[in-house]
Amino acid sequence: MDEIAAAACVSKQTIYTHFASKEELFADLVLANAERVEEFISRMRVVMSGGGNLEVRLRRLAREYLTFVVRPDALRLRRLIIGEAARFPELARRYHELVPARVYAALAAEFGRGGVRHPALAAQQFAWLTLGVPLDRGMFYPVESAGHDMDLDDLAKSAAHVIATAYG
Repeated sequence: MDEIAAAACVSKQTIYTHFASKEELFADLVLANAERVEEFISRMRVVMSGGGNLEVRLRRLAREYLTFVVRPDALRLRRLIIGEAARFPELARRYHELVPARVYAALAAEFGRGGVRHPALAAQQFAWLTLGVPLDRGMFYPVESAGHDMDLDDLAKSAAHVIATAYG
């Protein structure tokens, strides 16, 4: 609480007037960050409605996805939620519903509009082909270097090619 109060330039008492407990503050911080997913979903719609064939659009989308998820702040939040999932299982479940599951659903909807076969399955496979390795590294490497020695453009290109070939 001391660190949070210092970062916010307020007293701990001020924080406690807004939040009944550390747990409530934690939940509010996690769920407030979940709202950022709407930025990505809006961007996803723009990319998928843009020009180019399916593979080109998927490549652009995969690169946007990587940029959105493999940020140090996003990786830190994911680590924090995973680390606290046993203590706050409902919060972890809610975050999953608001972020990864919401992205899968939005991807499936866009893929369906774009003529991708089996859009729900293709969406989940696209997500993991795109993010699997950098996210895995982000859980174990220093967050600032999780994707630095990887060619994210090649990763995006490969994920797009696999999905376009399998489901296009």
